[in-house]
Amino acid sequence: MRKRIAVIGGGIAGLAAAVRLRDLHPSGTDIVVYERSSAPGGKLQTGELGGRRVERGAESFLNSGSDGAGSAAVALVQRLGLGDALVHPAGRPAALALGGRLAPIPGGTLVGVPGDLSALDGVARPAGGADVDRGVPLLAPGADVAVGALVRERYGDEVVDRLVDPMLGGVYAGRADRLSLRVTMPQLAFTAETEHTLAGAVRAAQARGRRTPGRPVFAAVDGGMSRLVGAAVSASGARLVLGLPVRELSRTPEGRWKLIFGSAPAPRVDEVDAVILAVPAKPAARLLGAAGAEIAALEYASVALAALALPPGTMLPDLSGFLVPPGEGTLVKAATFFTTKWPHLAQGPGPVVVRVSLGRAGEEERLQLDDASLLAVARRELGELIGAALPEPAESWVQRWGGGLPQYAPGHADRVARLRAGLPEGLAVAGAAFDGVGIPVCVASGERAADDVSKFLEGNR
Repeated sequence: MRKRIAVIGGGIAGLAAAVRLRDLHPSGTDIVVYERSSAPGGKLQTGELGGRRVERGAESFLNSGSDGAGSAAVALVQRLGLGDALVHPAGRPAALALGGRLAPIPGGTLVGVPGDLSALDGVARPAGGADVDRGVPLLAPGADVAVGALVRERYGDEVVDRLVDPMLGGVYAGRADRLSLRVTMPQLAFTAETEHTLAGAVRAAQARGRRTPGRPVFAAVDGGMSRLVGAAVSASGARLVLGLPVRELSRTPEGRWKLIFGSAPAPRVDEVDAVILAVPAKPAARLLGAAGAEIAALEYASVALAALALPPGTMLPDLSGFLVPPGEGTLVKAATFFTTKWPHLAQGPGPVVVRVSLGRAGEEERLQLDDASLLAVARRELGELIGAALPEPAESWVQRWGGGLPQYAPGHADRVARLRAGLPEGLAVAGAAFDGVGIPVCVASGERAADDVSKFLEGNR
């Protein structure tokens, strides 16, 4: 009998799962991807501005994995035949906006946590003598703490407020005092189980993840992330069911899975042999029922992206962009000088493109402006932060990601482990709600889920 596998969620985790499933089951298996929106890709969306491609979501991914080899995202790109389309940012530094000036981000940090405090001159004053060897490791095996709690204790408040917070804010739109060390910095959590000082743990983590000399930190796909999405859909051979949310998931007496999807007045029904659930926490918890209690309370931050096409020749600092500590009080939390950072986008005549990220966890009410007002705030604050008023953009757009970024509280990894341990065979979960943000993490999460359900199917032939 021909097997059918459902992938609920068409973001990059779900699509990576579908590709892996097709590799494991090249024939004789139907793969169906259910995506509640009108298009696959989730937060991977490429737009256009002033004739240039500009990402409306994630703009890049880590080029290397924790072992120094290519990341899971790079491996997927190569698997899809897009290896020749990998591009890398220009070698421009990034900065921190501190009190009306742009200060270079110190080198040698791990998501803002330094291994050498002497490198922080002019950026933050570390607490003197706090990071001492107390004769025991920083963390007990498997323990978790908030990033801010550990760094404040060892390095003091300024290092967190002026360096770690903006770095984490750029990725998670969250605050160090509320984010799990084990999820956001797993390599540091690992070395903290053996090292007695934070500086030692950072250096040990950096040594374990030492990348190949000369290998760029980040990569993207020429043609945009939507090109990656399209290639994944094609390679998976999956049937897409778009615009119809899955509302219920239950087990049949025969051991299959029943899906009810579509509108409530006119529901549709499918039956499949295995399910991969790759959706955010709240819909996942609803579909999982009692088993989803471990993930139901995961909070999310809302953010907005504003892209500005400035007149050709507009002068900007010679940077890839900058991050803004929360203490600066701006709605802008980060900016990318897109056409400076990505040389392949700046070819030929065209505008100078800047992309601005606005909003942090707990600031949702500050984003409740119409697009024109939000763009005005972005342009004004950006000019104030770089010290020069910006001209009117020729074109612009706003992309809102309501509830877009998970806020992993300490203990998240343990909660997810308990959830997975309680799932029935033939059902797997994947994606940012469970394993962390970033394209490589989501790709690896989706592939792991595909492996799990495939083992189940192989054992039930």
